[in-house]
Amino acid sequence: MSQQFDVLVIGGGPGGYVAAIRAAQLGFSVACCESNAYADPKGEPRLGGTCLNVGCIPSKALLHTSHLFEEAGHGFAAHGISVGTPKIDVGAMIGRKNTIVAQLTGGIKGLFKKNKVTLLGGHGAFVARGGTAGNEVWQVRAGDETVEAKQVIVATGSRARHLPGIPVDNKIVCDNAGALDIDAVPKKLAIIGAGVIGLEMGSVWRRLGSGVTILEALPDFLSVADIDVAREAARVFARQGLNIQTGVKIGDVKVGKKGVSLAYTDKTGAAQTLDAERLIVSVGRIPNTDGLGADKVGLQLNERGQIAVDGHCRTNLPGVWAVGDVVAGPMLAHKASEEGVMVAERIAGQAGHCNVDTIPWVIYTSPEIAWVGKTEQQLKAGGAAYKAGKIPFAANGRALGMGETAGFVKILACAKTDRILGVHIVGAGASELISEGVVAMEFGAASEDLARICHAHPTLSEVMHEAALACDKRALHF
Repeated sequence: MSQQFDVLVIGGGPGGYVAAIRAAQLGFSVACCESNAYADPKGEPRLGGTCLNVGCIPSKALLHTSHLFEEAGHGFAAHGISVGTPKIDVGAMIGRKNTIVAQLTGGIKGLFKKNKVTLLGGHGAFVARGGTAGNEVWQVRAGDETVEAKQVIVATGSRARHLPGIPVDNKIVCDNAGALDIDAVPKKLAIIGAGVIGLEMGSVWRRLGSGVTILEALPDFLSVADIDVAREAARVFARQGLNIQTGVKIGDVKVGKKGVSLAYTDKTGAAQTLDAERLIVSVGRIPNTDGLGADKVGLQLNERGQIAVDGHCRTNLPGVWAVGDVVAGPMLAHKASEEGVMVAERIAGQAGHCNVDTIPWVIYTSPEIAWVGKTEQQLKAGGAAYKAGKIPFAANGRALGMGETAGFVKILACAKTDRILGVHIVGAGASELISEGVVAMEFGAASEDLARICHAHPTLSEVMHEAALACDKRALHF
C-alpha cells in the first residue's frame, strides 16, 4: 500500500519547503518531493530550489566578496586605510559561496525533521485522480514510488530561458547557474539581458576586473523600475564602468574554445561585433511544468505555460494548489514563500493572505535598488492624482560618513488621501530600507504617518523620513 499524506508538496524551493513546514505546523501529515536537480556531494536531493542553490543566496555571497574587493582597491584610501593592491582568489571565493549554500540547504532538512515533514527524493508528477467528488485523492509519483495525498501543492519553480542558436554549456556560455561558478576573472565578459541577474552578475565580475558589456533588447534600461530610479542607476553604473547598451538585436553568436563572438545591431541600426571570453545569458525564466503530468489529471495551464490559479493559488482541480514561479506574478523567492504560507493556511480553513501589490523588489547592485507599489509612470498612465517626495542620500549624515551618497528615496502618495502608493529607493541599504515602505503600505499608511514617526539619528532611514516630509513640501534637511 502506498504512503498516504494529508498534504504533498511537489518541489522543495522557497515556495515548497515553506508551504510544507507551515502545513506541518498546522497539524497535517506532510511530504515534500524534490529531485536531485543540483550538484550534491552525496548525490542527495538538494532542498532550497533555485534561490538557495543557484540564485539568491550564492549570488549575494559573490556580490559581498566582490564589494569588499572593490572597497579594498578603491574605497579604503578615502578613509586613510592603505592595504596595497588586493588580489582575488576566485577558487576561495567560489568555495566560500558553496559552503554557505550547503549550510543553508542542509538546514532545511533539519527544519523538515523538526517539523516531521517527510522528504521524498525524486521527481514529482501526477499519476491519477482517485476518490470521489468532494473527497478526491491524488496519486503522485515521487521518484520510484507512488504516494497519495488529499491536498497537493505544486511548487516546481522555474528555469533559465535559453536563446535559440546559443547553446549553454555553463563554461563559455553560462546561464544563472554557470555565472556563479566561473573559475577565473574573464578579461572581457558579455551579458545578454540587463535585468536583475545580468546587473548583479555584471557587478560581481566588473568589480573583480572584467570589462563588462551588457546587451539589452528593450529600448529603455530597467523599464520595470520607476523612471527616476532607472535613470540614476544607469548614470551610476556607467560611471562604475558597466557598458550597458539598450535597443540591441542579437545576431549570430559564434562560440569557440576560448570565448565567444557576438554580432548585433545597436539602437541606431549599426552592425557591431563583441568578442568576450565568457557570455552570460540572462533573458528571463520559464516555469517548470514539463513532466508534471498535468495532462493526466487535467491540470490547466495558461498560454505562458504557467499553472492557472485564482487569487488564492487554487487551480482548476479540487485540492490542488500552485505557488511561486510556476504561477503568474513576479518570480521572487519571498513571493513564493508568502504564497506557500497562504495556501497551507487556506487548506487549514484559515484566512491565508498574500498581497502581491506590496511584494518588494530588490536588485543587489551597488548602490542597491528596491521598490514596492506603483511607479510614477504607472500612476501617470492610470491618470492617478499623486504627489512625490524625493530626497537624496547626499543630504544624509550617515550616508556621508559611510561614503555612500549615491541615489535617493522617492515616496509617491495619493494627492487626495495622502495614502502611500509607492516607495522607490536607489542607494545604500535599499534592500533593508524598503521594508518600512512595505509595512506602511500594508497598514494603509499615509506619507504623513511616516513623517510623524521618529527615526533614529544618524541613520539611513532618515532619508525615508525626509522623503515623507517632502511629500508635504516640508523637508527639514534638504
